Amino acid sequence: VQLVESGGGSVQAGGSLTLSCTASEYGDCMGWFRQAPGQEREGVAAISRGGAVTYYTDSVKGRFTIPHDNAKNTLYLQMNSLKPEDTAMYYCAASRMCSKRPLQEAGYNYWGRGTQVTVS
Repeated sequence: VQLVESGGGSVQAGGSLTLSCTASEYGDCMGWFRQAPGQEREGVAAISRGGAVTYYTDSVKGRFTIPHDNAKNTLYLQMNSLKPEDTAMYYCAASRMCSKRPLQEAGYNYWGRGTQVTVS
């Protein structure tokens, strides 16, 4: 499974960005993770196959959504009301089988290389 992220960049606080992840094939769960310098990677949002269930970490609820386009095998991360603390490298991930904790990275088998988001 190949995952390629795009859409990162620099934005002012309060602004919006949409990240894209194009997958060679979808996993049972797909997720977005982020890692800020000096911090551990954390799960941001995840979605089950078909989009039936979505998961969000508390700090992004109400601000981020995880839409998807199955026809294009593309996952998105729509980020609104961005804050400086959202600054991080964002990674797309795919899981062969959804775990009971879809925001934990241990449940994911495939990773993209990441795209940088900087909020100032």
